Amino acid sequence: MRFPSLPPVVDLSRRSAYGWPVAATTGNFRLGPDAGRVVIKTGRAGLAAKAGHDLTIEVTRWSAQVEVPAEGDGGQSAATVSAELDLGSLEVREGTGGAMPLTDRDRREIKKQIGGILGGGTASFASTRVIPSGSSGSASSGGAIEGTATLNGKTQPARLQATDSGSGRYRGSVTLAQTGFGIKPYTGFFGALKLKDEVVVEFEVDLSKEPG
Repeated sequence: MRFPSLPPVVDLSRRSAYGWPVAATTGNFRLGPDAGRVVIKTGRAGLAAKAGHDLTIEVTRWSAQVEVPAEGDGGQSAATVSAELDLGSLEVREGTGGAMPLTDRDRREIKKQIGGILGGGTASFASTRVIPSGSSGSASSGGAIEGTATLNGKTQPARLQATDSGSGRYRGSVTLAQTGFGIKPYTGFFGALKLKDEVVVEFEVDLSKEPG
């Protein structure tokens, strides 16, 4: 899947009284891999859990859009966030634990298994409500973004937590249950090794960095 080229990102590093970034202008802002990183983290379960690995899988193609209305139309409290992940762009970056280190061959085999389960396609997120943390005059930053996630033709509620890392950098995560999207978690060794149902999608973006 090809994503459109990304226009320059407006510097959103200024803080509001509610801890969320303040754009130099209102409008629509697009982000992609040049401005950050999205990874999926999995865990192990079962009697043979020690034989498997906890995986870090990077989504190498993704796009996100932030829409900030004018103050008269609600401003940041009415902001919306949407994102789309290309599931055909997954790359296994790291595997921790396990009886043996993760090899390049293991990475290729895992990628093949993921492709068989997900069949490529996309996953998406659309916000329904932005909940800043703190109150006017508070030094706290970040907050929650409530919305829906769509994967494998099914849609489930999702709550994304975000924090301000400083200098326009933001980090966040959302936990999703595979079974909620009709996906059966991977099992091996005749069921003794299992992938945990819940996976964590983490992101880190630099909102003041212009895509190359």
